[in-house]
Amino acid sequence: MGRVRFTTAGESHGPAVLAILEGVPAGLPLLAAHIDGELARRQQGYGRGRRMVIEHDQVEFLSGIRAGETLGSPITLLVPNRDWANWEAIMDPAPRAEDDAPAGRRRQLTRVRPGHADLTGLLKYDRADARDILERASARETTARVAAGAVARRLLVELGVSIGSHVVQLAGVDAPALAVLPDDINAAADASDVRCLDPVAAEAMRVAIDAAKVEGDTVGGVAEVVVRGLPVGLGSHVSWDRKLDGRLAQALCSIPAVKGVEMGDGFAAAARRGSTVHDEIVPHPGDARRGNVARRTNRAGGLEGGMTTGEPLVLRVAMKPISTLMRPLGTVDVATGQTAAAAAERSDVTAVPAMGVIAEAMTALILADAMLEKFGGDSLGELRRNVDGYLARVADRVR
Repeated sequence: MGRVRFTTAGESHGPAVLAILEGVPAGLPLLAAHIDGELARRQQGYGRGRRMVIEHDQVEFLSGIRAGETLGSPITLLVPNRDWANWEAIMDPAPRAEDDAPAGRRRQLTRVRPGHADLTGLLKYDRADARDILERASARETTARVAAGAVARRLLVELGVSIGSHVVQLAGVDAPALAVLPDDINAAADASDVRCLDPVAAEAMRVAIDAAKVEGDTVGGVAEVVVRGLPVGLGSHVSWDRKLDGRLAQALCSIPAVKGVEMGDGFAAAARRGSTVHDEIVPHPGDARRGNVARRTNRAGGLEGGMTTGEPLVLRVAMKPISTLMRPLGTVDVATGQTAAAAAERSDVTAVPAMGVIAEAMTALILADAMLEKFGGDSLGELRRNVDGYLARVADRVR
């Protein structure tokens, strides 16, 4: 069981979503503004739906924070749903008279959507109304993940680690690879409404999104997450569940609509020979975080044997098109057993730019856990001393 643990709760149109985060050391400076900034980034992006206009996500601390610092106890983060006011009669936890009326509950969904959790969840949990499933399966839940991830990011920043992301493919449009990424990837990416670093590709992405919207369709894409400043040796080779690449892959694949994750060159490396895949090692004195060595290239994406190498961690996350289509696919109405057009819930044309922000949050949570697994510490000061001591030892190994 990891040192940093979190769980989320709440439905898409319920009163709120929340996260409970455990394991964060005491003494970490933390303000609501640190979290609200990340929540705002999650809500941005070309091709988003009307829900993003309704919501203005801001966190409320319910526990674990006092006078702007963490206490070492569980942190409870609550983000109210402003749209709850429009759904209270439908999502009320208490039974209402109309629930037993011949027409049944309001806004019930029985024309299940292909590609969504509707049908499998309805069958698994023995429900008659797929809304009992979709409200929790909704990507609205990731608001709580981003809130928790913002706390983990604050911890990593204090330890010299930065996390950024940018969109490298959207709606079939590939952005050209950059020889050198910006120092502040997020500042550059967030300046684009599709979070793409190449302006020509970004415009082509917008055109493709507009075309899909006209046709009542949706589009997917790929975001790249880059982490700088990690020390060598996070994770472990000794057991399958301690390998950092496996832990990252599980976390990223848990994001709604994500269908693929790769590290470094990933799938492309499988088609090449080893001599063109593996990263040569050269001396690099004075760089303790890398063990006083460096890789000529970073095709492995900063991971070897389930452990960090000290090179930038590079992850790419693939998101399928959103399942709700305004021009619905065929399905079955589970109330009648007859064929029907799938329900059309309010949705986005794409959420790939936001997915990159969510992927940053999940990456931050896994890396914060790996840091505390490796170094321990009940306070930020103790954790820093442990990191410094490790880096001093590593610096003596290779000169």
